[in-house]
This record gives sequence, C-alpha cells and structure tokens, in this order.
Amino acid sequence: MISSTRSTARRRSLAAAGAAAALALTLAACGSSRDTSSMPGMHHGAESTVSPSPSTSQAMGDMPGMDHMATGNGLSDTQGGYRFTATDATLPSGRQVALRFTITGPDGKPVTDFTPEQTKRMHFYAIRSDLTGFQHIHPTMAADGTWRADLASLRPGTWRMFSSFTPGSGTGKGKGFVLSRTFTVPGQATKSPLPAPARSTQVDGYTVTVEGTPMAGMEHPLTVSLAKDGKPVTDLQPYLNSYAHLTAFHEGDTAFAHLHPTTKVTGDHGGPDLAFHAELPTSGNWRLFLQFRTGGTLHTAALTLRVG
Repeated sequence: MISSTRSTARRRSLAAAGAAAALALTLAACGSSRDTSSMPGMHHGAESTVSPSPSTSQAMGDMPGMDHMATGNGLSDTQGGYRFTATDATLPSGRQVALRFTITGPDGKPVTDFTPEQTKRMHFYAIRSDLTGFQHIHPTMAADGTWRADLASLRPGTWRMFSSFTPGSGTGKGKGFVLSRTFTVPGQATKSPLPAPARSTQVDGYTVTVEGTPMAGMEHPLTVSLAKDGKPVTDLQPYLNSYAHLTAFHEGDTAFAHLHPTTKVTGDHGGPDLAFHAELPTSGNWRLFLQFRTGGTLHTAALTLRVG
C-alpha cells in the first residue's frame, strides 16, 4: 500500500515537471515570435506579412499619380490579355493625322470602361526611333470603344505609339497597363543624334535641372528644379493633377517609363523643386520629357539622363 502511494506521487511529480517544461517552451516561442529579426532568413518573410499602417497607406494615396502605377516597359502590344489594335501600320508625313485604335480585353471585345489616371482615361505618347518628335496626347473614345488620337505632323521614319490606361472593370481592374505598336511614316528618314547626358536644359526661357543618380532596376528619387532669369520659379500651375509630368524613353529600344510625381499640389504656386519617384529598368541613356504649365502655357523640356 505504501509502495503504491509512493508510485502515484512519483507519477504526479513527473507529470507536473513535464507540464512546466511544455509551458516554458510555449512562452519562449511566444516571446521569440515578437522579434523574428534575430532569426537568420526570417526578416524579409516577417515584413511581407505586415500590412501598411493606415497612416502609410494614406500618405501614399496623397501622392499624385501613385494610385495606379503601370508595370513593364511598354514594348509589347499585348499584356495580361489586353491588346492595342490599330488597322493602319503606315501613317502619312507632313500633316496632322487622326490615329484610330482600340484596346481589347481578355474576352476579345473593345474595352470601354477606364479609370482616370492623373485626370485622364488614357495617356497616349508618340516617339520617333531616335527619341525625337515627342507627343503626349489625351485621345477621345467613341461609345463603341474606338479611340482617336490627333497627332501633329510626323517626320518620316519609325514611330512607336504608347497607350497608358487602367481598366475600370474586368480582370485587369485597377491595374495600370502600357501597350505600344510601331508605325511607319514613309519618306527619307534622317536620324538625329541623341544629345549628350546633361543635368540641365533650357526651354522657353526656363532652366530645368535634374538632381539624382538613378541605378537600373532600383527605386530612386529624382528632384527637378526650375528657374527663370536666375530666380527660382514659384508660379507653376497644376497640370494633370501635378506640377509637372515626366516621361522617359530608353535609347535604342524606346522602352517607356513614367516617373511619378510625389510633390503635393497646393494651388497655382508650385516650384521651384519637384520630387519624382523614378524606377528606370535598364541602364544606358534615357531621354526625359518634362511638361509643366505657367501662365496657362504648357512647356516641354527635354534632356538626356545616364542611368548606371
């Protein structure tokens, strides 16, 4: 009887010790889950499961042009089931021309529902293969989904036309797309040499300076400063819900990049410094086109930026 009592007590003691050990392990695991950065290889995994705080999301939403950022270099007429289609592959030279095209969706039908991006349902760009002749147009759409882009006179040569848009419904809803096609303008084509990389340029009496050293494939801030007659410009007017619109094209393949503005618009007194979010995917020379408005007039400045 005494032996049985001692055996029962011993079993109870072992069980209690096991429970205490299990509790200690559980507490240790809970404590370590609060800080995974000390565990090799766990830092990035932990960050990927954390949602942005409300303040962070709100701050990004306040940045003009950051709501629907397009991906890719735009060098294809098809992406994600969406296609840029046009009946003409040849355009006339020396006169204005209305280019008609459609954006078809994954179902093969013309898309008619688009979400405005920087106040426009579509941004349309034309650039010659030597990165001259830049045009930024906001085409109009008919009820059947046919778009019309009114192009200014085109010089002979090969041109690439880009369509930048965000579907308002369907499988691509809320996602930015940039699609393009090449067009031939008949005639004797003379290639213009690309101006050398420079930090500043002049247009209409304004001096435009770009600060920043972007690296290919990496996010990097760029700052654009404007001056006139040696004095900082502070009377920039809003243009497309920002104080400036910055587009870039890569030398050689005319790859597209839209550099998104991050300076908040606060009325008709922007400048002199404007911030942009730059992510240029390829090294080499990029031709930048900056559009800004003063006194109701739109100005376009161009310079070459070297990306390492």
